[in-house]
Amino acid sequence: MTGTQLMNYPTTNSPFSSPSSNSILLQSAAMTSPVPPFSRTTSVPSPQLPPALWPPLDFALGALSCCGACVFTNPLEVVKTRLQLQGELRARGSYRQHYRGVLQALWVVGRTDGLRGLQKGLSAGLMYQGLMNGVRLGFYSYCDTVGFTAAPGGSLMSGAVAGALGAFIASPAYLVKTHLQAQTVEAIAVGHQHNHQGVSSAFANIYRREGVVGLWRGVNGAVPRVMVGSAAQLATFSSAKEWVARLQWYSPNSWLVALTAACISGVAVTITMTPFDVISTRLYNQPVDERHRGRLYLGFSDCLVKVCRTEGFLGLYKGRSERELKRRGYSTNLGGQWKLI
Repeated sequence: MTGTQLMNYPTTNSPFSSPSSNSILLQSAAMTSPVPPFSRTTSVPSPQLPPALWPPLDFALGALSCCGACVFTNPLEVVKTRLQLQGELRARGSYRQHYRGVLQALWVVGRTDGLRGLQKGLSAGLMYQGLMNGVRLGFYSYCDTVGFTAAPGGSLMSGAVAGALGAFIASPAYLVKTHLQAQTVEAIAVGHQHNHQGVSSAFANIYRREGVVGLWRGVNGAVPRVMVGSAAQLATFSSAKEWVARLQWYSPNSWLVALTAACISGVAVTITMTPFDVISTRLYNQPVDERHRGRLYLGFSDCLVKVCRTEGFLGLYKGRSERELKRRGYSTNLGGQWKLI
């Protein structure tokens, strides 16, 4: 018999068998058989991943959570827009400064426009947040489910692409939101005043004056803005959360882990995103001529150069304190992703 045959031969309790003879047979089988003797194939259960949400449900939940946060952060968005338009293309000190900081600006807007003035553009803002973040978080969740985010640089790339897609689809809503939030009485007005009567009136006026293409005016500033912000946001939050958990400042399941990581990520997002945010606001709000071309800026690069030349490099960081405050007020979803941009 060969070693394999010996291994497969049924063993019996023969009175002529001895422990020593059995051990000899086992050693012979081990030497001649390519398979280790008495090897058993044991199946190790793979870790069970949480089931992915149905894509339409993931889209809806992401959109609803962002809209809920937008109601509370919209006053900061109004103040941010005013600060970013204040002193447009004018050297520092050569214009009247209506807004000097977040608290003073909130007081000025509330005193002049009333409490409703602090919620200007809310309807358009809800539309924008629902569309943009629903698409962004839904697409990122899909990339995470199929494993794209596990590849080197996959989280960064998925976040950037998801942000660009969401920004493009929701660009008309952001355009109207910016117009309405910049609108105010002449005493504290900054930037160009479009004088829309409401959200539907704004969409109708823009379409009537510039056509469908006019509704996507400024998208060349919005796409890089959200790409940079989304990529920095989604990537730095996960890294910061792992870093905080590794330091063991809090218990492993404490909500303070996510909160601290959110604050750290908010600083990174503010530094990287604010220049793009300023340029995006300027491109959206600028007036157009008879040929539907911008009167102030030809595009993203032209706006960047003009702002740096006339307002200095710090002109690209107008409204940064309001953006950071707004970031720290945002919550995260169960996957560790930021809710708003």
